[in-house]
Amino acid sequence: MRFPAEPFRIKVVEKIRRTTRDEREQLLERAGLNVFMIPSDAIYVDLLTDSGTGAMSDQQWAGLMIGDESYAGSKSFFKFEAAVRDVTGFPYVTPTHQGRVAENLLFSTICAAGKTIIANTHFDTTRANVEMNNAEALDLPVKEAYDPQLGKLWKGNMDLEKLEANLKANRDNIPLVVMTVTNNSAGGQPVSMENIRGASRLCKQFGVPFFIDCARFAENCWFIHEFEAGYKGKTIIEIARELFSHADGCWMSAKKDALVNIGGFIAMNDIELARRLPQKLILIEGFPTYGGLAGRDLEAVAIGLYEGMEPEYLQYRTAQVRYLGDMLWDAGIAIVRPVGGHAVFIDAKAFCDHISPEQFPGVALTVALYREAGIRGVEIGSLMFGHLDPATGKHVAPHLELVRLAIPRRVYTTAHMTYVAESITEMYKDRHKIKPLRLTYEAPVLRHFTARLEEII
Repeated sequence: MRFPAEPFRIKVVEKIRRTTRDEREQLLERAGLNVFMIPSDAIYVDLLTDSGTGAMSDQQWAGLMIGDESYAGSKSFFKFEAAVRDVTGFPYVTPTHQGRVAENLLFSTICAAGKTIIANTHFDTTRANVEMNNAEALDLPVKEAYDPQLGKLWKGNMDLEKLEANLKANRDNIPLVVMTVTNNSAGGQPVSMENIRGASRLCKQFGVPFFIDCARFAENCWFIHEFEAGYKGKTIIEIARELFSHADGCWMSAKKDALVNIGGFIAMNDIELARRLPQKLILIEGFPTYGGLAGRDLEAVAIGLYEGMEPEYLQYRTAQVRYLGDMLWDAGIAIVRPVGGHAVFIDAKAFCDHISPEQFPGVALTVALYREAGIRGVEIGSLMFGHLDPATGKHVAPHLELVRLAIPRRVYTTAHMTYVAESITEMYKDRHKIKPLRLTYEAPVLRHFTARLEEII
């Protein structure tokens, strides 16, 4: 078997339907060629995101029934708080309805003009929250991260030499260093414990707080367990606790590795900062013991944090993603190698080598994938991260032009993955028929969510 059988049985099913190509063509036209605008009931296999799209377990559904919906001090909050403290070790825990709220609370508090937030690679909402608060978002990935086909482990790592140089030159203006695990924008690549230790040591040396964006911490810990020397005999929770022990705090979109449809938190050691954030939370989300969540959601997160660290699940989870990646690679399709924990990233620059970056090859590929097969992915390239140089007016492309196929947790079967691989393989034969695109509308921030485009004939 190319990956182990599912470590669960299916109790409830949801119908999905196949649309015709003509239907999909009409839907794309109405959506301005933006797959974010396609209704979900017109998607056959939805790989837009792994955030909040997973299937909850029977234990989590049971937890929903005992959620305490008290406005303040609910029993469900204390279960949630205890679980977060147990896994991360951080004493001060604030719930949020998802990860970007945690980012907003944090960066609106610590950022200002002239400040720089350093990361291995910022994801889109992280970068937007930093920049909307007038600070610079600086990426310091290792150079290997920019070579998609390089099959080297730990391409999610931070360049520690560059980190040290920036801390030496500018530490008074660096309020935070963040390590995203796994590194989503770099192809879902894991970060080694050695690199986390090194970044932590430098931050302590220069007196700069070090935080973990831990949306996919369990998958990252599984890679450490499997591939980093000295960790094979440790449990996933032991590895997780060591990972968090090197940081001063963390935030999480629990919609990933906590296996829930909504939820998140920010947790830390700093009591003064921890006291400031709930003041903003009350204004925009709710009382600090529910943070915009229902009590039932807090229950589901408390259970899911542990389920997401079960080794049988993680072995199956990462192997299913690898199965899809291997099928594409074997068919000659360039993907980010090695395959990460939550998604397969197609190298859109190689797939659509006839389309220049300013004509959005990644978006063009997502349009073609939906049009031909009813599959929805997402571009991580020039639409998401590109911009115009204000001095020259020329398009500045990011280092990578990718299409992410993010696999929801405990949702799709082997047959679905085979369908996706075979569909993309067929498309690859006629890839030069994929048309370039131009923008007809873009928002000033996070434009990829609402942009409208048209094909260049």
